[in-house]
Amino acid sequence: MLPAFAALLAFQLLGEVLARVLHLGIPGPVIGLCLLAVACIVSHRLRNFTERAARPLISTLSLLFLPAAVGVVQFLPLIKAEGVAIGVAILISTFLALAVTALVFRFVVHRMHLEERE
Repeated sequence: MLPAFAALLAFQLLGEVLARVLHLGIPGPVIGLCLLAVACIVSHRLRNFTERAARPLISTLSLLFLPAAVGVVQFLPLIKAEGVAIGVAILISTFLALAVTALVFRFVVHRMHLEERE
């Protein structure tokens, strides 16, 4: 299991290196996770290998949200002062994200039906 965990950390490190070298606006762990996902799609052997280390991490994933909750508590005065604006921004951005997702889905489905007819 230790080599599998090392493989997960290697992908995270690779993501960090790419984020810093290329000055991307995306966090390194996100890049590493995307690279790991692509690698696991390409190699089922890698997927099976890393799954042994990933399962215990996923089962304790909720513990990783504790620092975020503490961060929210630290900003309670700001949230009290700007809570309505934050709530409206969250609602509008959520609605826009859902609307754009639905439009893209409809576009892709339409394109797939056109390709099937050809």
